[in-house]
Amino acid sequence: MALLWQKKTHNTHYEVRTAGNSLRLYTNGVFHSQYHPEKPLTGYVWDLLMLPVFFYPPDSIKRVLVLGVGGGAVFHSLRHFIRPELIVGVELDDVHVKIARRFFELKGRGIELHTADALHWMQHYVGEKFDLIIDDVFAEQEGQPMQVTTATQNWLATMRKHLSAQGMIVKNFVDQKTLATAIRQGNIKHGFRSLFVLSGAKDQNQVAVFMRGDAGVHDLRQHIKTMPQLAAALKSGKLKYAVRRL
Repeated sequence: MALLWQKKTHNTHYEVRTAGNSLRLYTNGVFHSQYHPEKPLTGYVWDLLMLPVFFYPPDSIKRVLVLGVGGGAVFHSLRHFIRPELIVGVELDDVHVKIARRFFELKGRGIELHTADALHWMQHYVGEKFDLIIDDVFAEQEGQPMQVTTATQNWLATMRKHLSAQGMIVKNFVDQKTLATAIRQGNIKHGFRSLFVLSGAKDQNQVAVFMRGDAGVHDLRQHIKTMPQLAAALKSGKLKYAVRRL
């Protein structure tokens, strides 16, 4: 991979690298995002963060909140496949926000980016509710991704307060162990009617889906098949995922 741009500030090393025709963001050696203008599917965890929208009819997701922007990979897949009216991103690292705008094309109508602590922002947010909230807040520790938010009842309740009547929360867990710990430590199902976990072929990540409405695995699969590009990716093996009820 060729180095396109880098910056060092205090203890943080930012790199934008090219991988073929894709751009990748690395922070302290941790792979944070990938963007290819002609390929909305990345083959990595960001696909799993987008796919849960298809538990519902695609046109039902109008307002999206993304906590933890990175380079904004999930923004591009959401805009490509379902075209929500608004995607709001909250990111603590102002360098990430600048990189997302400069290199990863996170700008234009329908995108709002805020440089803020996601927990603080959520606790003080006053405004219209969201149909989808994605919690992808991570930091780095010794070259490994580190989860910042935990799936406590209080944190889930804070996010749930800002969901629309049929809204969903999609939360990225770094691995199966982290998800299992969250399940043991509290009743994370409280206040939700449908819960699922998605996993992929290239990552250890477990993506949990907390839904206020009713849906099933069949709904997800049927709605995905209505999207020609996703249906073709499934058939060719470019899109691989597993899903189970939680």
